[in-house]
Amino acid sequence: MKKNIVLFVLFVLPIVAYLFFATGVNGFTKLPVITPKVNDFGDWKSLDGKKVTLNNKITVLGFGGSDILENRGNLFNLNQKIYQRYHTFKDVQFVMICPLGTENDVKSIMDALDEFTDLAQWSFVFATPQQINSYHAQLKLVGKLDTNSGTPDVYILDKERNLRGRKKVKDYKEGYSTFSPAELSNEMLDDFKVILYEYRAALKKNHNATKQL
Repeated sequence: MKKNIVLFVLFVLPIVAYLFFATGVNGFTKLPVITPKVNDFGDWKSLDGKKVTLNNKITVLGFGGSDILENRGNLFNLNQKIYQRYHTFKDVQFVMICPLGTENDVKSIMDALDEFTDLAQWSFVFATPQQINSYHAQLKLVGKLDTNSGTPDVYILDKERNLRGRKKVKDYKEGYSTFSPAELSNEMLDDFKVILYEYRAALKKNHNATKQL
């Protein structure tokens, strides 16, 4: 009897667990669209002078605000909890929109991150506070920017520039607080994995799976 129990635990349970989790993954519902087709950046300048676009990229989008240097801990949280896991994925980018005049502050932060991070997928674009507030308004979110044209929240956009999140009333989630490492490690990481799985599944279905995702 004991032998049968041991065999069951060693061989049957792992198979049952695998089938359970495999079914769970394949049964994932897509992360809902909160705001469809948000605007791209146009001619806004980036820190390195290169054009930054939301097209054909899974984007983590944030608004740094004029006090970005004071709140640099939020960026470090995001960098450690999310960016470090996925910065090697070529289809993923992290973009922060910041007010003109904060370029030196951003460079200081990037220099600090550069000591332990590959910054290839980090981008910063700059615009006037009026342009930033207008851009955020078209996202049609419940959360608002503060008086410095910033927010600790970051948002997930898919390759078609749709802002994704959770739409259920009891579990509504349009953005993820970089002030909270726990929220980044739990809610955001879970939702980010769902987005990545969507694209992986689509690539496999089309027999085009790549190492980018």
